[in-house]
Amino acid sequence: MAKTAVASVEFEAIDRLEQKLKQLVGVLDRARADIARANDENAKLRGELDAARARLADADTAGTELAVLRTERQQIRGRVEDMLTQLEALSL
Repeated sequence: MAKTAVASVEFEAIDRLEQKLKQLVGVLDRARADIARANDENAKLRGELDAARARLADADTAGTELAVLRTERQQIRGRVEDMLTQLEALSL
């Protein structure tokens, strides 16, 4: 009878261990799924970041072009004013 009690205690311990291992496997499966979702989200965010960087580069280029055009406009305005001043000086 003592052998039976010891055997049942050992089986209970093995059963508890089995349950804990099953729980651990469940936790690991959920963690893997969470990691996969996080990796997908990271890839999506990387794509959005790359697109935002491209738009920023385009905006910087447009800003530079705008500055150049403003400078050219000022130069043209100055030249036109000089020509108008010269025309007025001719008193035609």
